[in-house]
Amino acid sequence: MTTTVGITWEAASARRAERQFLAGPAGTGTPVDEVVGAMLGAHAQVISAAEVSVGMRADGVTRADVRAALWDDRSLIKTYGPRGTVHLLPARELPLFSAALTAVPTGPGGFPPDVRLTEEQAGQVVTAIGEALDGRCLTLDELSEEVVARTGPWAGDRVMPAFQDLWPRWRQVVHRAGWAGSLCFGPNRGRKATYTRPAYGVPGAEAGDEGGDALSAFVHRYLHAYGPATPQHFARWLAAPPGWATALFGRLAAAGRIEEVRFEGTPAWVAAGDTDFPDGPARGVRLLPYFDAYVVAGQPRERLFPGKAYQRALGGGQAGNYPVLLVDGVVAGVWHQRRRGRRTTVTVEPLVRLTARQERELGEQAERVGEVLEATAELVVGEVTVGPHA
Repeated sequence: MTTTVGITWEAASARRAERQFLAGPAGTGTPVDEVVGAMLGAHAQVISAAEVSVGMRADGVTRADVRAALWDDRSLIKTYGPRGTVHLLPARELPLFSAALTAVPTGPGGFPPDVRLTEEQAGQVVTAIGEALDGRCLTLDELSEEVVARTGPWAGDRVMPAFQDLWPRWRQVVHRAGWAGSLCFGPNRGRKATYTRPAYGVPGAEAGDEGGDALSAFVHRYLHAYGPATPQHFARWLAAPPGWATALFGRLAAAGRIEEVRFEGTPAWVAAGDTDFPDGPARGVRLLPYFDAYVVAGQPRERLFPGKAYQRALGGGQAGNYPVLLVDGVVAGVWHQRRRGRRTTVTVEPLVRLTARQERELGEQAERVGEVLEATAELVVGEVTVGPHA
């Protein structure tokens, strides 16, 4: 390892891969929540994608292990994380995430004025959600009834456009309830999702005030996993105002908590003193699922998605729409898996010519996808004909 303040893309991507168990998987017996913590959360809007994100980073881990961590020993929690999207987070780190995410400024949202909640109403809804879920699990319909009863009919007005339907007004801030520690997902009741309050059945997950240092600790964690990075990169990862992120980085720099480096010749930031990087680039072939943390948070995008990958694997500049093939730390293809019973077909569309070694590694990765999903995998190399989110 060398110490330098002039950092190349190759060195940065190699360190990110090391710190997120992509250079080599976590050893057998590594706690699942430790793997998720290294990623700063696993995107879980589609739970099978989260299971693959975690499983591809840890030897021997399958979807059953992820589910056991979530529902049995409760070391993981399913709730709303960065960008207001559903994530798996380590339960022990919920207080930090809660304190940091609730400190991010929220704008009026994209809804018309007659649809929006006022800040006062939003606060009432978040409080009502926490009260309704205290000590019990409720379906969405049951929670909706409780929220309206505790606030007023205005909360239940079906005015919020969503998925070719209209949702009740209160659902605009369900993610903020997750950030505040008032709500998380509970076990499904049949085919219906349930919600509960995190402290219920999740030891150590009562959200608390981490004090004024929460944002500093959160930025430090982000830079450890994804640095070097700019305030704009951080803001994009959080869906936060860029000006706010710039001011935050300025305060942390003045306090000596972060330091400026040259990343591919431009200013960027790392945690103070964290300037050791690998001498060589990332090596190896990896298959990552939808919205994997490495590709969503990795910046700059034009480096992570070089050449054809920028058009093929991004949707309007948004990372995560396609599962991706990584070759030596950069996106070099897309893939898709289709399960039938106990078998799954993994179709991979490389955008570069693979060496014989890389082809062998690709076969091993496809086999590993099957193991994580508790299925037997068949690898097909060819065009992926399905669209994003398929």
